[in-house]
Amino acid sequence: MTEKKDTQVKKVAIICAKASIEDVYATLVMANGAVMEGMEAKVFFTFFGLDAITKKQMNKLHTATVGNPGMRMPGGLPFPTLLGAIPGVEAGVSAMMRSQMEKLDIPPVDEFLDMITAGGGEIYACKLAMDMFKLEKEDLSDQVSAVITIGDFYAMAGGEGSQIIFT
Repeated sequence: MTEKKDTQVKKVAIICAKASIEDVYATLVMANGAVMEGMEAKVFFTFFGLDAITKKQMNKLHTATVGNPGMRMPGGLPFPTLLGAIPGVEAGVSAMMRSQMEKLDIPPVDEFLDMITAGGGEIYACKLAMDMFKLEKEDLSDQVSAVITIGDFYAMAGGEGSQIIFT
């Protein structure tokens, strides 16, 4: 008789390496969803993803207008990459995106981090990226548990029933 293994995901480890609105919110939504489903959730912010947990930048994120194949204009037409290079267009598109999110009652980044940690999720910053960008722990959201190496994060992220997600 063969014993069935439990294949249910019990732990997620999410790595966020980009600071665009769409990348950061994908990370936050997945982490929050995991804690709401009773999963263990650990989130690691590295390279430009650090903007999402840096006090000065976390609520000022932008959406990428240049080279974003998923960007559409009203009516569904592709957004011309050339338009994204015009001064003010990225800021306008980002403001529109934040407005749409506000209408859906999607919280700003700092509140999302509070929700994740209140649900038991853990937030980490990458030591290498912190060193590269000359950031200190004090520059980060109070919700950041620690500044760690990727090796430390992988050690925490492993185990049976775990998934690593890169956004």
